[in-house]
Amino acid sequence: MSISPKAALLEEYAVVAHALSAPARLMLLEQIAQGERGVEALADKTGLTVANASQHLQALRRAGLVTSRREGKSVIYRLSDAKTLALMDLIRVVAERNLAQVDRILRGLADGTDAPEPVSRGELAQRMSEGSVNILDVRPADEFAMGHIPGARNVMLGDIDRIAPTLSPRTEIIVYCRGPYCIYAHQVVAVLLKLGFNARRLDGGLPEWREEGRRVLAS
Repeated sequence: MSISPKAALLEEYAVVAHALSAPARLMLLEQIAQGERGVEALADKTGLTVANASQHLQALRRAGLVTSRREGKSVIYRLSDAKTLALMDLIRVVAERNLAQVDRILRGLADGTDAPEPVSRGELAQRMSEGSVNILDVRPADEFAMGHIPGARNVMLGDIDRIAPTLSPRTEIIVYCRGPYCIYAHQVVAVLLKLGFNARRLDGGLPEWREEGRRVLAS
């Protein structure tokens, strides 16, 4: 017996929802949002086996969230379009507003304190034009090399104590990382605040900045 058009549509919508139901797939989307990557590189970055990563990527592709192309013997993946990035962020927003455990985790990253409000991308662009801000990119070096906000300094959480003497306490520091699911910026801002610096994280990360057509540099 055939199903109604409404039921058929809901089944297709459920394909997308199901594709987002595994943490490993969210990790893969986060990595692909940094730039095109092959299966082997994605497996290495996420700690998955190549076979497992490939299975998850096929599910994401079937749901229309990523596309792929062949480059020699490699299969290279990228996000289908900006809507995938927006959907990733919407998942974060809904979870932060409605799941108490998410709030507890985020407060734990900030040592139990209320973190400062993130700075918008428009405000950061204005501050950059005025030269009144320091920018820290706290993603791994290979992701920084693929693309970063002009003027950003690439540092990791473990580097903060070492570089702190080189940071001006009078200039606000804006920290960014991978995007909706990245926690590095939360952690680094918490450390900087404890050291007495004026620090906030960027709303979103490098993928959102790039998607808005803002300038990105590659090393």
